[in-house]
Amino acid sequence: MPIAGLGLHIIAAIFFAIHAIRTGQERYWVYLLFIAPGVGSVVYFIAIYLPQSKLERGLRKVSRAAVRSLDPGRELREARQAFDLTPTAQNRMRLAEALLEAGEPAEAVSQFDACLQGPLANDPEIRLGAARARLLNGETGAAELMLRGLQDSHKDFRPETVLLALAEVLAKSGQQEAAHRCYIDAVARFGTAQVHAEFAIWAMSVNDMVTAEQQRAALEQIMRHWTRSTRQYNRELINRVNAAFTRQNKV
Repeated sequence: MPIAGLGLHIIAAIFFAIHAIRTGQERYWVYLLFIAPGVGSVVYFIAIYLPQSKLERGLRKVSRAAVRSLDPGRELREARQAFDLTPTAQNRMRLAEALLEAGEPAEAVSQFDACLQGPLANDPEIRLGAARARLLNGETGAAELMLRGLQDSHKDFRPETVLLALAEVLAKSGQQEAAHRCYIDAVARFGTAQVHAEFAIWAMSVNDMVTAEQQRAALEQIMRHWTRSTRQYNRELINRVNAAFTRQNKV
């Protein structure tokens, strides 16, 4: 049994080491995983792997939405206070994300840029946030460069999210054919409800009704298998799709 346990520790360490290398984490994580595979794997899972997982992001999304509905400015206030008291890189990143969620992209850009100058400069989550902030601040050219750089350096980091962000950037900068290719690629590679919804919304924006209806039909096919909780979780996304079609019908 001890031998089998040791084998599982090593397998877990190898798995997380591969994840660390592919997502561009600092090299000390790889050293930790092989120096102490058991403890190292647990620490890596909690500190790096879980925060990047879809489950964790989904839980954070639901939590943030609930907090915003009760107290829209709470997260930003608390993030500012935490950074003022302890100006660490992690608290700066929290503040940057809170500014972005609060609709203050100009200040978010400044905070994300500061994060990119520190010990978390290569963190893909920060680089994605910085690109999103630039997009919302109207800096589409800079956002596109950052997203393409992220694709090149961290190929396995949230590829669906990065590709959809790039499609949005291209669309907002007037590169509709390139945006269309991104959405086609996203459908082929992922085919999720998020992809079909965003593709339909984009298609409506460029008056491509055929594509919009095709994507809405694909989305509705997926929705037939959703549970009540899944529908509730995706309510905001579905509302955006319905609003896009409603606006088009009024034109």
